Amino acid sequence: MPVDSETLRTALRGWASGVTIVTARAGGETHGMTVSSFTSVSLDPPLVLVCIEQSTRTHRLIQASGAFAVSVLNESQGEWSDRFGGRDSDGRERFEGVATFAALTGAPILGDGVAYFDCVIQEKHPAGNHTIFVGQVVAAKLANGRAPLVYWKQAYRKIAS
Repeated sequence: MPVDSETLRTALRGWASGVTIVTARAGGETHGMTVSSFTSVSLDPPLVLVCIEQSTRTHRLIQASGAFAVSVLNESQGEWSDRFGGRDSDGRERFEGVATFAALTGAPILGDGVAYFDCVIQEKHPAGNHTIFVGQVVAAKLANGRAPLVYWKQAYRKIAS
């Protein structure tokens, strides 16, 4: 018998991870969301995956466009994580005041991040209330020398040197 969702959520708090924002653009509409489920899959071919809740606008736009971008946040971008995660209560549009650019797919990439990955969907797999999107990386860059934003035990952390 599987554990209940609260037990799983509590145990997952022990998993430290980088913080990413996944974005997509389709039909003139742009959206993005904070995502902790991001990982590399393969170097040859170059593949990464993200897990996106099926009820979200970002999921709909990834499906429609066949592409997504992943921006890895730097340690000073916790506010962006909150905003794109829906925890910013001041009503601002998610991209307001956030510099973006596009690489090959047209999905917005957030400026001043640690790295980015621009991807086209290679595979998709439904899993519970999420879809696992496997993306072929068509553009990527380690963008600056800043440390990444890390999330652990319900708080943002900095990596000690």
